Amino acid sequence: MHRLLDLDSRGELTSAHIRLVALSLRRSERTVWRWLADARQEGRTASREGPKFTVTTEVRRLLALYGGNASRVHAELAARASQDPSLPPVPSLSTFHRAIRRDLSRGERAGLKHGEAARRAHDVFLKRPPTHRNAVWEGDHKHLPVEVDVQGELVTPWVTWFIDCATKMITGVAVTPHAPSRDAVLASLRCAISRAEPFGPAGGLPGQVRVDRGKEFLCETVTVALGTFAVPVTDLPPYAPHLKGTIEALNDAVQEMFLVTLPRYTHRQKLTGRRLADPDAPALPFDAFVHLLLEWVAWWNTSHQPDALDGKTPLQAWRSDPTPISDVPVADLALFTLEDDGRTHTLTTSGVRWRRRDYLAEWMVGHTGTKVVIRYLPHHDDQIEVFDALTGRHLGPAFLAEAATGEQIRAVRAARTAAARRLRADLKAAEKLRRQRFAAVTTATTPKRLGSLTQAQAAAELDTQQASNRRALARPDYVPHGPVPDTWTLPQATGEPHRDEEN
Repeated sequence: MHRLLDLDSRGELTSAHIRLVALSLRRSERTVWRWLADARQEGRTASREGPKFTVTTEVRRLLALYGGNASRVHAELAARASQDPSLPPVPSLSTFHRAIRRDLSRGERAGLKHGEAARRAHDVFLKRPPTHRNAVWEGDHKHLPVEVDVQGELVTPWVTWFIDCATKMITGVAVTPHAPSRDAVLASLRCAISRAEPFGPAGGLPGQVRVDRGKEFLCETVTVALGTFAVPVTDLPPYAPHLKGTIEALNDAVQEMFLVTLPRYTHRQKLTGRRLADPDAPALPFDAFVHLLLEWVAWWNTSHQPDALDGKTPLQAWRSDPTPISDVPVADLALFTLEDDGRTHTLTTSGVRWRRRDYLAEWMVGHTGTKVVIRYLPHHDDQIEVFDALTGRHLGPAFLAEAATGEQIRAVRAARTAAARRLRADLKAAEKLRRQRFAAVTTATTPKRLGSLTQAQAAAELDTQQASNRRALARPDYVPHGPVPDTWTLPQATGEPHRDEEN
């Protein structure tokens, strides 16, 4: 319209101009002439817009209150308008729905209905620029949804691994039958830095490691181990998986490409009633599962071709990258990826004393009296590494003396399990006694308590409780008091004469 008005003001507007605009906008010439007439009379170059309903802050809050149900919000607004004539009229339901679709994005509507996670599904994210190998690693824990057999018990294992962001090369893996701790991070990190098999030739020191606030990755042991090699650990904000998309893509891939094929996969399709098609499928032993997982990792590194690598495998991308690699000597790697107890110990004829237990080794012969320091892998207390306190030289490993036999360990674990089972049964019975039930009501009235007791039952239960309390307070090892000797002076009650006064 601005162009047509300009031509019209100079007297240069012709039917050819109108015909060209109508053809370009796919409108009739009559419509374009009408627009021009409106622009001449009203000075308006846009379409006439009447008053329309818009989504206000109050409407957004009501949508959040009613879980994104627009019809329920419309009914609430209509009810308010009928009770208060001063409120603006409410449009029709179809107009209300159009306003919500116009004023709220898909992400906002999903967030008001399902929450923040649903809103993020409609976000767009930037992609980090490509880098070179070992520029950035990402590390994470992954709870694997598959049941495996660990000494007769079904567990769902965890994997802790690191991946190179540039080449998509998995550099280190550690698997635990339970929730991992810092020992799993150190084991996977040592495997990732070392360029030995099974993950070589990948490895070396990364320029940076990104993690998502996991306490195991941010513990002092891990940060000191990496800080010794001048490798910073970047702590990403919580609940931001898009900031470490490489490791998150790996977590999804191992589930969709490998775990789904294993027996006792917990996310497999369900039958009616959420029943598994084969609930009695035998579980893989833990060692067999770890073997298959490592085979899949080898396939990922040597045969899989991610889209980001343009037809290359991670190993091919790693080898074709000319970036120099910073290697770490094996001795330094073993030294700085272990935890230090911060104390100086002395070798004695019983070996080295640590945590009230003795550790021995053949190399200790002839070295009694030597001052040493101890380094160890967390939770692995069957073996420690001993270093000279003055020179820092690695003297050798030491092993726990008088370690319990396998039968003794199994007996202790069975006793602990039985004790835990008894306690669980006692707590469950106590909860049943504490639970209160009330009769169902159909009107607004005070609920009636159910589960009455007879007087005899109440008295018997109270007597049992008091007897148990007396047994808990009893001290049979105490010697009962004998009679008070006559020669002792006893305290007298107030108002009574003293024995000397009577005499």
